[in-house]
Amino acid sequence: MLLAKRIIIPLILIVYFTDSISAQHLYKIDQNNASTWSLLKYDINTTWHGVKYSFTRPLHWKQKDFLKLGSLVFGTATLALADEGVDKYIENHRSNFPKAVRDYGWYFGSPQNYFMANAGLYGFGLLTKNSKIRRTSILIITSSITSGLLQTIAKNGFGRARPGTGYGAFHFKPFSKEAGQHSFPSGHTVLSVTMAHSIAKQFESPWIKVGIYTLGAIPPMSRLIDGAHWLSDIGFGTALSIIVVDGVDKFLFKEKAFNISEPRKNKISWNFAFTGNQIGIVGRF
Repeated sequence: MLLAKRIIIPLILIVYFTDSISAQHLYKIDQNNASTWSLLKYDINTTWHGVKYSFTRPLHWKQKDFLKLGSLVFGTATLALADEGVDKYIENHRSNFPKAVRDYGWYFGSPQNYFMANAGLYGFGLLTKNSKIRRTSILIITSSITSGLLQTIAKNGFGRARPGTGYGAFHFKPFSKEAGQHSFPSGHTVLSVTMAHSIAKQFESPWIKVGIYTLGAIPPMSRLIDGAHWLSDIGFGTALSIIVVDGVDKFLFKEKAFNISEPRKNKISWNFAFTGNQIGIVGRF
């Protein structure tokens, strides 16, 4: 219960505080002539407003948004039915997967390497005063904070047993401190998909997008192959990341945060697919 209070009470305070100032907008500066220090302060303010926007959006949801949430819950539950079968298959073929790919997936999706990479990206954009790079990095940072908080709350709240613990895919121990009870959702998936989706949005070429998404998919797959997560942990983490990034991206365009207009081009449409031979998330160009 103590852990629950540590998680829930700060979240309530955040939501209450952010809702009370939701009428405020980003302050504007002349980004073309601003100093590096001014740009840094502006970007921190933008990140804060982006996180606030993300956590307060449910207060403005309409019927279609709740239907999407229902689809996500239903899709995750459906995917969970295949968890133990997929885990058993992977266990029997684990030695066939290249170790180099598995190692890349673990290192790329680990929080310390992830944030170091993004810090380097943002630092370059800040020092060169490149608005597009700064915007991409802020999109990643803001989305990571939002999805990271949500997945941390979910991990502790659900307390789902990991593969290899012997409990099975449907054993839950809410607010457990045991590492083996923090399977849902996958943190590596949340981080890698957040970065991949944020970067892929900056390119028009479908081939470049596919390449970026392929690299971003390796960490989730490596966690699945290593027996650290169930398939539904990966699926929900992927969906959560895409939803959060799209929401933050919409906010940045709406506020014209970096003086970059939303491009008029065909976007990738992400949908859940549940048919006789297809279960998962499908992106259509």
